[in-house]
Formats: sequence, C-alpha cells, structure tokens
Amino acid sequence: MIRRTAVVTAGLVMTGAFLGVGAPGAGAVAKDVPDLAIVIPGDSARTRTVRSGDTGFARLWDLFRPDETESEAVPPEWREGRYPRARATVVWGLTGIGGWPYTERAPGGDVAIERQDQVFLAEDGTPWIRSDPAPDVADDDVRWHRGARKVYDRLEKAGMFGPAERPGESGAGLRARWALWGALAGVALGGGGAWGLRRWCARRDAEPVAREPRQELIDL
Repeated sequence: MIRRTAVVTAGLVMTGAFLGVGAPGAGAVAKDVPDLAIVIPGDSARTRTVRSGDTGFARLWDLFRPDETESEAVPPEWREGRYPRARATVVWGLTGIGGWPYTERAPGGDVAIERQDQVFLAEDGTPWIRSDPAPDVADDDVRWHRGARKVYDRLEKAGMFGPAERPGESGAGLRARWALWGALAGVALGGGGAWGLRRWCARRDAEPVAREPRQELIDL
C-alpha cells in the first residue's frame, strides 16, 4: 500500500511539473519580448512604426539588441551628456496587454513601453547605443554598447533614420559649420561691396562734370 501510494505521488509530481501546475517560479520562465518599435529620427518629428516580423524590425533588433544588459565604457564627456546628436530614438513596446477594468479598450489592445534606445555615430563611424531600460522611472540607469556598422548602414540606406549624416557630426558641429559658412559669406560680401564702392567712386571721378545753366551764365 505504501509503495503504491509513493508511485502515485511520484506520478502526480511529474505530471504537475510537466503541466507547470504548482511549480515554483513557473511563470517566471516566460520572458516579455518587445514586438513593436517606434522610430523617431533625430531631425524629424515624424515617427515610423515597425512590428515583429518586418525586415526593418529585425534589423533594428540586430543593431540595438534590446536584450543587451551589459554596459561598455564611454568617454567621460559622453557620460556628462556631451555626446553627438542622436541619429534616432527607438521606443520598444509590447502589444497585447491591458484591457478592462484598467483601460477603456478591449483586452489586448494596449501597448506597454519596454525600453528606450538612442543611436549615435562616433567620430570613427562606430554606432553607439544609449539604452534606458526603464524610461518610466526617473533614475540614472543608462547603459551604452556598440552596434554593428554594417547593420547601421543598411538601416541608413533604407531611410529608417532620416537623411544621412556624416560620422561624428553633432548639433554643435552643424551650428559651427553653418557659422563658418556664414562668416565666409560675410567676408566675401563685405570685400565685394568695398571693391564695388571703390570702383564706382573711381568711375564717378573720371566722368566729366555736367555744366549747369547757372554756371554757364556766370561764365558769360
């Protein structure tokens, strides 16, 4: 009797383990994986949405690697916020959640924000990813890691990040470049204006003075 009870108990335990009933932490095995990406180019207010199964989504995943948990060292000025202008910001989402009574929408119609990533181009052309694993929490948990340049080039060529940008060209660099061109244009216009004024004055001095009627009467 005892032996039969032990066999039955062992069978129930194995069945429960197989079905996941009563197993501690069985629900923790499943992992929420983002299936939606909202891409915001750095120089545009327009967004682009791509979903799991699209080629663009797969390439974004290869570049940003949202499942990355490690962080690489970056220059001190980057840690202080003086990094190049972001080429794009990607907000990763998980669909199929929510519903009544938490929202006014049917179950499965809401999207949860999983994380937020940004991509930058270093001066050597290396794409860097700046990740915020919990954008809804005000903390300093920001992580950096390198991305694959080949994957970045494919996304750039496809127009995913808007107009192409030269490596290492930040917003400050763009402003400095425009200021330089403005200064050169000002010098050119200033020099040209002075040269034109001198030429006009020389031509005016060379022309004969028109004789006025009053002057002719005095001569008479």
